[in-house]
Amino acid sequence: MKKTNRNVCYNCYRPQTSCMCKYITPIETNTRFVILMHPKEFKKTKNGTGHFTNLSLENCEIHVGIDFTEHKAINHIINDPSNTCYILYPHERSINLNEASIAEKQKNTVIFLIDSTWPCSRAILTASPNIDMLPKVSFTHTEVSKFTFKEQPKEYCLSTMESTLCVLKLLNTHQMEEIENKKLDQFLLPFEKMVEYQLSCV
Repeated sequence: MKKTNRNVCYNCYRPQTSCMCKYITPIETNTRFVILMHPKEFKKTKNGTGHFTNLSLENCEIHVGIDFTEHKAINHIINDPSNTCYILYPHERSINLNEASIAEKQKNTVIFLIDSTWPCSRAILTASPNIDMLPKVSFTHTEVSKFTFKEQPKEYCLSTMESTLCVLKLLNTHQMEEIENKKLDQFLLPFEKMVEYQLSCV
């Protein structure tokens, strides 16, 4: 007897029985976000937060892959002289957003986000020199991930959505964004509801 596949929400990519779309309220941003999603992460329909992040930001897009060296859309963004591009990734020479602004007059700010495990993130950067060469930005925080059912490699590691919220708050601080606090407070709601649901299934 064949097993029937569960119906999937093709918006948040979760089973329709645990769809989180009703908790998502997209935020408009001046900053453009580009999510580079590792194929392994794309398959994690149960707990991937990259899709939530994309749906929660109006000015955002997702590209799935590992080697983006010849990726036309990515290279178009990077090579556009009206853009200033960064990659969110901790590095000894990364710009700490807690201490410095990355705003440039008459330039569009683009921040690339890698949605994957740490080993897979390094694999993407190794395979994609066009991404690895971008200026890196990072931040310091005292947050503990709410991804309570998923073991993080380090206590300071956050999910893609949690990291994005930290960035949004700092961009607000540097007056690069003017996002209402109420919207920021609700940003993680689909993520929190997803964690709540997963824990209820344990």
